[in-house]
Amino acid sequence: MKIQSKNNDKIKHISKLVLSSSYRREMGLFVLEGARLCVDAVRSDISPDEFYYTYEAKEKYAAEFDEISEKCENIYEIDKDIAAKISDTKSPQGFFTVNKALDKSILFDKINNKSKLVALDNVQNPDNLGAITRTAEALGYDGMLIGSGCDIYNPKALRASMGAFFRLNIARAESLNELFDLCPDVDIIATVPDSDALSITDYIPDKGFAVVIGNEGNGISDDVLKRCNVKTTIKMKGRAESLNAAAAAAIVLWELS
Repeated sequence: MKIQSKNNDKIKHISKLVLSSSYRREMGLFVLEGARLCVDAVRSDISPDEFYYTYEAKEKYAAEFDEISEKCENIYEIDKDIAAKISDTKSPQGFFTVNKALDKSILFDKINNKSKLVALDNVQNPDNLGAITRTAEALGYDGMLIGSGCDIYNPKALRASMGAFFRLNIARAESLNELFDLCPDVDIIATVPDSDALSITDYIPDKGFAVVIGNEGNGISDDVLKRCNVKTTIKMKGRAESLNAAAAAAIVLWELS
């Protein structure tokens, strides 16, 4: 079936899903864009509800088109101008899938006193969220705890994760402390810009842990910091007072992996 109007209800719907986190939560849906990300989702056993493509994308990514189409019954061809309308990028590839929000509730069934977790305290930047997710998955972490902050289905965050979001167990709540209550047998490790804190290179885990990465501007909130029984820092030789959240996370997660 071909959709030719930007005013089509389905196009309005997918545009709103791309732009609005509250609408994504209300509908229980999210959008993936790009051949690689859409295929990665399918290979991670995510079957899309709807698949939108341009003729040019079908010709260029024929194998990917076939792979996605095998997992989806509702397939729509769209023109390039419609693709541009619903795209979150400057140069859309012409592949979009609409997917049901994933059930991430199984994380706590897998947590034990040897689990390695990363916890994000109100991280706001979608690029940071995606990059940290990608790093955690690459280094073999067991899951991610998210307290408030950026929507995990934000299109920029999904792209930055490079598909890691589909493979990493994730739990989300308004406050990290709600999630810490569900994993009492792990160390809660703060990463802070404090020269008096323990160097991350000197901390040797002897049990499971959740390492906390704070908000880009304000760091770890006071109520979460009070729950941390270990405080660590990245010792720096330059004049910078702190690091970007994703850069700090990459160093800390590597040291503890």
